[in-house]
Amino acid sequence: MEKGTPALGWAARDESGLLSPYSFSRRVQKDDDVTIKVLFCGICHTDLHIAKNEWGNALYPIVPGHEIVGVVTDVGPGVESFKAGDTVGVGYFIDSCRSCDTCSKGYENYCSTLVLTSNGVDYDGATTQGGFSDVLVVNQDYVLRVPESLSLAGAAPLLCAGVTVYSPMMQYGLNAPGKHLGVVGLGGLGHMAVKFGKAFRMTVTVISSSPRKREEALERLGADAFLVSQDAEQMKAAAGTMDGIIDTVSAGHPLVPLLELLKPMGQMVVVGAPSEPLALPAYAIIGGGKRVAGNGVGSVSSCQAMLDFAGKHGITADVEVVKMDYVNTAVERLERNDVRYRFVIDVAGSQLNAAA
Repeated sequence: MEKGTPALGWAARDESGLLSPYSFSRRVQKDDDVTIKVLFCGICHTDLHIAKNEWGNALYPIVPGHEIVGVVTDVGPGVESFKAGDTVGVGYFIDSCRSCDTCSKGYENYCSTLVLTSNGVDYDGATTQGGFSDVLVVNQDYVLRVPESLSLAGAAPLLCAGVTVYSPMMQYGLNAPGKHLGVVGLGGLGHMAVKFGKAFRMTVTVISSSPRKREEALERLGADAFLVSQDAEQMKAAAGTMDGIIDTVSAGHPLVPLLELLKPMGQMVVVGAPSEPLALPAYAIIGGGKRVAGNGVGSVSSCQAMLDFAGKHGITADVEVVKMDYVNTAVERLERNDVRYRFVIDVAGSQLNAAA
């Protein structure tokens, strides 16, 4: 395909029309690999960005998917952490160099040669293929254990959306009971931030451009307050009241009005990924000593800690489960923000070509 052209299909199919079996990039299991039958896979906005080549890095043809829950069907002789029958997850990446300073400090999610689960390049030069697939083969060090208490479809988005908000909340101290957290946007990431914030016993305010989401935020998700970001009076009244803000919006939007909501020394973390640059005037952070950081998913250990916390508190994503033949429609709806709050594909239940 030409650069900039979106993929026409969201999963490769063979001549019979059935989904062809895929592994990430290794078709032969190595000694420390785990073979996983995919059960459920979330559809993330990142999949849409990549398929449309909005970030300029698409490697067509693309097999998307990085919010994966499945069951172990086989393990290599060197695998000690997992066995056949275990329920496991795979997130945004499936390998890293393991030798750089970043990896050695436990932040392999920021490794400069990180191998992405989908649309990445493995160390052998092969393009990785993600979770819109039957079967995956993944090194044991990048496989997560999914608590038995969680619904599998609801757990799938935790592997990306969940850890993307949980990780910076832990890193920047936005997990302390009684602190005031602002959550910008009420989509796949935002609704997870609200759930974790309430589980941490924080005061949570949802900030949205859509007044229609007020009842959803307050009544259904249990947020403490709701701000309409385009209402100047509401925003002015809330100025200087928040300890931290998690900004989950994936479209362009102004940062200055949000920074004004922070207390002095307050922390904003940007986890959404708009394709256009965000404007950050110096005066918006110098006054009050405010800080802005970014966060890209989380490390393997952070993701496992998130899953364990979610299992203890019964936290899963709110999902709409679809079959593989609905994927293109789901993606079109995702682009219109017409989902509450994450599409998850029932891969195993989609009558795919069963090959394991």
